Amino acid sequence: MTFSITGRCVETGMFGVAISTSSINVGSRCPHSRAGVGAVATQNITDPHLARLVLDEMEAGYSAQEAISRITENREFIDYRQLTAVDTAGTTAHFTGTHILGTHTVHQARDCVAAGNLLSSAHVPKAMTAGFNQDPTAHLADRLLSGLEAGIAAGGEAGPVHSAALIVSDKMPFYLVDLRIDWDEDDPVAKLRQHWQAYAPQMQDYLNRAINPTAAPSYGVAGDP
Repeated sequence: MTFSITGRCVETGMFGVAISTSSINVGSRCPHSRAGVGAVATQNITDPHLARLVLDEMEAGYSAQEAISRITENREFIDYRQLTAVDTAGTTAHFTGTHILGTHTVHQARDCVAAGNLLSSAHVPKAMTAGFNQDPTAHLADRLLSGLEAGIAAGGEAGPVHSAALIVSDKMPFYLVDLRIDWDEDDPVAKLRQHWQAYAPQMQDYLNRAINPTAAPSYGVAGDP
């Protein structure tokens, strides 16, 4: 009931996740990243805490594969979980339990890993990694969205999706990009693309407001000179 792409930009060191699912508010549970550390997606019957644990392990110096192995070993209910991760070396890793729903598969490529469950086809993750790597010069957010859109074009889930999310970490402890469509009856991935297109021209201004408000433009609202 979920498909995602987790990736890294080798040029900038950014990490991120793009994801969509049939249930509400996927962005609150499934995509996770940490500046200078990596990115993780946790899905199927989701335990969001697992992502933080994997990121903690990677921050402690373990590779993505080592981190996932350490977190999944002998963990209760782990057979209901699906995890993906990418680390600072661009190494990717994944875990898929034995109780994952429907058609499920994973595909790893350069600096990215895509995974899904309850898919319309086992070919969806491979299409997503191809979409991600189609333009390596693009902003990571664009590349992640391209991967997600390629997954939709390849058939996506077996049923309709209703929420989607996009996160990107750069150098700050907060997300550079954190966009969500919590519920949409028709096409949350298309709405997510529209949100990114609206946000991208303002992204640096919002970052400047956090780093140095004197360098940021006014908000352009009443009472703000």
